[in-house]
Amino acid sequence: MVKLRLRDNESINDAVKRFRKLVEHAGIKKEMRRREYYEKPSDCSRRARRRAERRAKLARIQG
Repeated sequence: MVKLRLRDNESINDAVKRFRKLVEHAGIKKEMRRREYYEKPSDCSRRARRRAERRAKLARIQG
């Protein structure tokens, strides 16, 4: 959970900017997009396997 305390003499626009940065850094937007639609467990594991394959391929190429 992201908490934001307003600083002394801080404008609302600055507070909103700080809030957006905190939300982005915490990964909340990414999580919301991921949970927007139901994903079957088989699709989830397939996506994870492909992501791992890409990482392994990049590791082989770079090193």
